[in-house]
Amino acid sequence: MFKRQQASVLLSRIGEPRRFIQVVAGARQVGKSTMVKQVVNELTIPHLLTTAEEAPDKNPAWIRYVWQQARQALQLNNYPEFLLVIDEIHKLDNWSEVVKAEWDADSMRDVNIKVIILGSSRLLIKDGLDESLAGRYEIIEMEHWSYNEMREAFGMTLNQYVYYGGYPGAFSLIDDEKRWRKYMHDAIIEPAITKDVLTTKRVLKPALLRQLFLLGCSYSGELLSFNKILGQLQDAGNTTTLANYLQLLDESKLLAGLQQYAADDARKYKSVPKYQVYNSGLLSATSSLCFKDAYLDPQEWGRWVETAVGAYLINHADRLEYKLYFWRHDGNEVDFILQSSKKLVAIEVKSGRRQNNQGLPIFSEQFHPDVELVVGGEAFSLEQFLTLNIEQLFR
Repeated sequence: MFKRQQASVLLSRIGEPRRFIQVVAGARQVGKSTMVKQVVNELTIPHLLTTAEEAPDKNPAWIRYVWQQARQALQLNNYPEFLLVIDEIHKLDNWSEVVKAEWDADSMRDVNIKVIILGSSRLLIKDGLDESLAGRYEIIEMEHWSYNEMREAFGMTLNQYVYYGGYPGAFSLIDDEKRWRKYMHDAIIEPAITKDVLTTKRVLKPALLRQLFLLGCSYSGELLSFNKILGQLQDAGNTTTLANYLQLLDESKLLAGLQQYAADDARKYKSVPKYQVYNSGLLSATSSLCFKDAYLDPQEWGRWVETAVGAYLINHADRLEYKLYFWRHDGNEVDFILQSSKKLVAIEVKSGRRQNNQGLPIFSEQFHPDVELVVGGEAFSLEQFLTLNIEQLFR
């Protein structure tokens, strides 16, 4: 079975002396549970693997119950250490306070129980970890699957990846697009909205959030103001509400609104957002174009290519600590701007969408980026970029 690189990280950390709770976070259907099970199966340390979906009525007291089971197993069998794994923990009310209390109790009494918890991306992190568990955890982020991973695990071609994206569970269905699309909606999109976002955050207008998500996905790679979006949505709302909902979707690793790069922060945040899905399969699942029709239309296929490049960049932004923007002036555009504390990187995707675009030289003259890269040209192909270690851009 294919193993993602996060498995070796987790395996190494569990082998260390007990210091931190290991938090495995990521969007739905990226393989969090599978990866943890692979690691647990390699360990000789005794363990208890359970899921918060078994807890009655979202009662956090269930955590105390399973933690006590782990303590009893450790003590009765005289184990030197024990591993407790709790999946879907973010679904329990006030879970972080209970985890903090149990972890601190073990620390006080030198009880050697190591802990792994799993949850959905930033929604889990922001709503518990920073408030209650500061200093007690490390995060292992599970990004959406890259082209390299999908190719190695399933033999996926480049064009298949650009259209269908990096969802391993959906790969076996791509020969039947109608079935694939239904799976994407039923197993990924709807659960991500209903179970991960709406049950974790207080959303006053769930229908508006759902419509924003579907519309934003279909506009991936495009600029669209909130005012224009409001004109296309059925549910009443305002631009502030839409901005807040887009932030929720971004934290869930589903859909982001990129801001325009500028020398000052105020101008960045006032810009019209450019929509970017975290997985190009989300664009395809919400589009009316099938793979063949999209591929044969150069303009449309250019948008899919740009989306795939943007998805690769945005999935690594947090781990590599850079901000992702776009730039546009007088009809000229640079598709992606990466800004870290050390370097500025400008990336143009040569996809046939725009003719006579002078964005990169104009941007370079004004902002002097450290790295300029044209993806899809003769010097640097799309496949080369999607297999590139992004860290190399900042060396």
